Amino acid sequence: MYAVVVTFQIRPDDMEAFMPAMLENAATSLAQEVGCHQFDVCTDPDRASEVFLYELYTDRAAFDVHLTSPHFKSFDALVTPMILDKKIVTYGQVTP
Repeated sequence: MYAVVVTFQIRPDDMEAFMPAMLENAATSLAQEVGCHQFDVCTDPDRASEVFLYELYTDRAAFDVHLTSPHFKSFDALVTPMILDKKIVTYGQVTP
């Protein structure tokens, strides 16, 4: 498995518009991308402008398919102006 964690800092006035778009992107990824196995969207009331994603893909190639999908490109174009900061970290599963 290939894990992707993303932390967004969203402009406070844009959270109301960002969240439905984010949830739709996650649902579409799970429904349409064979290599996407998990896509969690998380928030914490104490950090109201932060959104944390935890995504699991079969491998890096499956994540690359996600990044080039039409639904992701539309999502990215829509939300980019709403984002103050974005941190992406990836991990490959360690197997014995």
